[in-house]
Amino acid sequence: MREIGTLGEKLIGRWLQINNYRLLQQNWRCRWGEIDLIVQDRVTQEIAFVEVKTRSKNNWDENGLLAINLSKQQKIFKTASLFLAKYPQLAEFPCRFDVALVSYKTVIEQISNSASNFQQATQINLGQPVILDCYQLIIENYLKSAFDLS
Repeated sequence: MREIGTLGEKLIGRWLQINNYRLLQQNWRCRWGEIDLIVQDRVTQEIAFVEVKTRSKNNWDENGLLAINLSKQQKIFKTASLFLAKYPQLAEFPCRFDVALVSYKTVIEQISNSASNFQQATQINLGQPVILDCYQLIIENYLKSAFDLS
């Protein structure tokens, strides 16, 4: 399952880069937990702490949305606070907490060079499938400012 989660994070990271975000950190860890992606909007300079949930179709938790309960939100908030303490030059920018929901299904055979083609992609759209390794991934939803604990 970790491999599939990593592929979902790669997809969202690339999608955000295409949509004018700069990737600051991926899988940033501290004593409180981990943040999947930390990005900065190149236009507004806003910092987004992104939680990525990758699920198979017909899952029980609304594509991972139900997994972002209050306890998980508090953990992400504490982790983000420690990140900003470590990088105080970023603390002056507005921040938000986003959630990306990705679905996947296994494809029969790996598409050759799918990973290199993926990195060169200039367009990835919500709801449209992307082949990466042996999986078809779809960005089902991207929720900006999905929660606020301030």
